[in-house]
Amino acid sequence: MHEIRSGTWRLAASLLLAGVVVAILAGLLHAESHDANDHEASFTAYANSDVWTAVHLAQFVGIALVCVGLVVLSFALDVPRGTQAWTARIGALAATTALGLYAALQAVDGVALKQAVDAWAASGEPEKAARFATAEGIRWLEWGMRSYQSFLLGTALILLGIVIAARRPVSRIIGLLMALSGLAYLAQGWIIGEVGFSAINSLPTLIGILATVIWTIWLAVSAWRMKGAVAVKAG
Repeated sequence: MHEIRSGTWRLAASLLLAGVVVAILAGLLHAESHDANDHEASFTAYANSDVWTAVHLAQFVGIALVCVGLVVLSFALDVPRGTQAWTARIGALAATTALGLYAALQAVDGVALKQAVDAWAASGEPEKAARFATAEGIRWLEWGMRSYQSFLLGTALILLGIVIAARRPVSRIIGLLMALSGLAYLAQGWIIGEVGFSAINSLPTLIGILATVIWTIWLAVSAWRMKGAVAVKAG
């Protein structure tokens, strides 16, 4: 058996839960159209949004907290050697890379796309088509970045979830729910890469949100109930 300190678990759980809450609240304020793949309707909604920059900054903060929380979680697992140690380290690396890609994604979506749709909305008829094409090109770049960011975050969740389920410092179900949310992110990444923000992404998105809310709350409760040190199975 191996002992780990509960303080690291509490920090990781707090970061993760705070990040999920911030990301969800920011998402509720995001300007939307009925069909996100209807670019004319979407761009009109985006151009009319007065809180676009703030919303995307808040979304970045939320995902940053989640990714940092996953890295801290890899330290909390404290696997000294073996396959589980490498699994946790690769999960932490995936989370770190996902954060960097998400920062670039928000620069494209939160800044470049907003400027492009504002220019399109304000332009006269002779240049409107060109402005629209520019905004659409940025939108497609957003698809690609969002797709690969989802792949990386999903991979981090799956790998760290597997280690939690194997070592059982907390309920194994938490690890399994983490892995489920990771699979949902992988599905989202594939769909976005293929067809963009299609309605067929609604199911994996819903599964991912529900699973993530459940396991982050459960993990936070479990972490704050820990006292001193926790004994776990050796890696």
